[in-house]
Amino acid sequence: MNHLALFASGSGSNVENIINYFHKNSSIKVEVIICNNKNAYVIERCQRLKISYHLIDNKSISSNKLLFLLQSKKITHIILAGYLKLIPKIIIKNYKNKILNIHPALLPKFGGKGYYGNYVHQKVLESNETKSGITIHLVNQKYDDGKILFQKKTKLKSGETIKSLSEKIHQLEYEYFPQIIEKYILNKL
Repeated sequence: MNHLALFASGSGSNVENIINYFHKNSSIKVEVIICNNKNAYVIERCQRLKISYHLIDNKSISSNKLLFLLQSKKITHIILAGYLKLIPKIIIKNYKNKILNIHPALLPKFGGKGYYGNYVHQKVLESNETKSGITIHLVNQKYDDGKILFQKKTKLKSGETIKSLSEKIHQLEYEYFPQIIEKYILNKL
């Protein structure tokens, strides 16, 4: 059995989608949610869905406490689903090629520190791009720099807004992120 830890910092819509996707899966189970924001809506989602969660602070993130927690839960893979902090070296070392992230744009453009949420969509629109999309990639020690596993594009319409682009991107995330997680873990990608 593969055990997932989902890391989130915000509302957790992708977290809930992933939990629902793997709810009855016989080889992949969401074990715990890790959150670094005590005010994040993802906590309410965890309570409603009756899934274990842990709040961590910046000190815990960079210490062995987080690694110990993950190991105690027998976590095999880490999924970043709206998590905004850089993953510490010790976690990357112990989970090499087992940490996946989703980015709301087509990397390598519009990636790196500070490129998240509506800021990414704003930059895409300001750059007069004709398409955007999602990128699912492995995590290394730099923001949005790991090996790209999957990308899905969407065309931008004339008059596209941050809100309309955000909605398109969310739909792509909901459809493809759980599938790619599953295929990657089961060596079917």
